[in-house]
Amino acid sequence: MIQLTVNGKSRQFDGDPDMPLLWFLRDELQLTGTKFGCGMGLCGACTVHVNGAAARSCLTPMSAAAGTKITTIEGLAPKGEHPLQKAWKACNVPQCGYCQSGQIMQAAAMLKRKPKPSDHDIDSEMQGNICRCGTYQRIREAIKQAAGAKA
Repeated sequence: MIQLTVNGKSRQFDGDPDMPLLWFLRDELQLTGTKFGCGMGLCGACTVHVNGAAARSCLTPMSAAAGTKITTIEGLAPKGEHPLQKAWKACNVPQCGYCQSGQIMQAAAMLKRKPKPSDHDIDSEMQGNICRCGTYQRIREAIKQAAGAKA
């Protein structure tokens, strides 16, 4: 039996320990904000926090999630009031929106470590999160706004 905490709630899993965390979140817990993108950890659509660090849930087996604290986009700020979520709206970041939960989760982990990131920091940290609509400039602007780096 695998024990873990998801968005502050204790959860148990008694299935295949090799099953990706992504499918536990989406199929078992119905937390569908975390998206399936490539299945190889290359696009970032499935990004969640594992013990506060950004992680690709499509590559994280349930066995590796044992005893961890998982935060999904639904748990970041349940009413959408996280500074990044507010900045995302203010900067009109999403187009299709598919990648945005992963983008926000990656950015939130970065801001915990680097509260005032430079453009280089943002570009470097966010490079593994792909936006097929190309909203990278708006993503950078929203991150800077959320960090208070924008006047």
